[in-house]
This record gives sequence, structure tokens and C-alpha cells, in this order.
Amino acid sequence: MISIKDFIISVFCCVDDLLQPIIHQHPIRAKGFAPSLSDSEVWTMEIVGEYQGIDTDQGIWQYFQRHWLAWFPGLRSRSTFARQAANLWQYKQIIQVALATQLGAFSSDIHLIDGLPIPLCSFRRAAGCHLFPDLATYGYCAAKRQTYYGFHGHLLVTETGIITGFCLTSANGSEREAL
Repeated sequence: MISIKDFIISVFCCVDDLLQPIIHQHPIRAKGFAPSLSDSEVWTMEIVGEYQGIDTDQGIWQYFQRHWLAWFPGLRSRSTFARQAANLWQYKQIIQVALATQLGAFSSDIHLIDGLPIPLCSFRRAAGCHLFPDLATYGYCAAKRQTYYGFHGHLLVTETGIITGFCLTSANGSEREAL
């Protein structure tokens, strides 16, 4: 079994190798100060945290602040970490497509689609919710036996589980239309 130290090093090396060519083509920052943590470090922290079941920015930040600060000395405030992680979304998308292509996911003949509810607020507060008034709608999640107000996410994967696409529709959106 691989140790957590070896796992962190492996993830960092993989992320850095994937991210550097993209950054050279499409620079992340055009001006301003360089962040105290490299983008590869931030992304490594996210991946390792998610792998360990920590699913919030605050939880990941706290874990690395407590246990791995010597390895990530540039780790400052939680809000700076969360903002930098959120600003990498386009690069994460590019790398996800590159990895899926490398794994042959787009040449697969069989793809599966599944939907998931993305509620904006609890059902009781939906009448007063003014978020995305022209996009969000009411929908029903049969798995949770719940009516909700918000959106419906559609995840497209191959038969081996490689994500090849994600689409967001209104809560009453059809999986056939999204596909």
C-alpha cells in the first residue's frame, strides 16, 4: 500500500506535468502578484483532500494546515486557497478532456448518462428564492422522493467510468435533451 507522502508526491508530479504545457499556451495570470502557492500545489491539495473524503474547501485547507504545512509553506488563508482553486476551473476542464482522450474515452461506443439534482434552496424557501429566476425551475428527484427548486446535472460516462461530459439544465430538464 502506498503511503500518504508518496501519494501526495505522485499526485503533485502528475498534476504539474499536465498543467505546465497548458499554462505556457494559456497563461493563468496576466498581471498582479504571483500567489504564494503554485497552482499545482493547490490542485494537488484538492485531489488529495477529495480522495480522503474531505469535500469542502475549508476541510481541505484545515487538513493541510494541520498536517502538511511544512510541505506547503505558502498555504495562507482559507479564502485565498478557495479563490485560487476556483479560478483554476477552466484548466481543470482542459486537463479532464486531455486525460479522457488519453484513456480512449471518446472512442468508446457505449456511454451512460445519469442525472443529479442541484437544489438552490430548500423547497420551503423556493417561492422566495430569487436566484436564477429565468433558468431555475421545479423538478422531482425520484431517488430522494423530493421536489426541489434549482437545476438538474447530467453526467456522461463511459462503461469503464471515465467522465466524458457534464451538462446543466433546469430542474425539469430531460436527460434525452441533455444527451
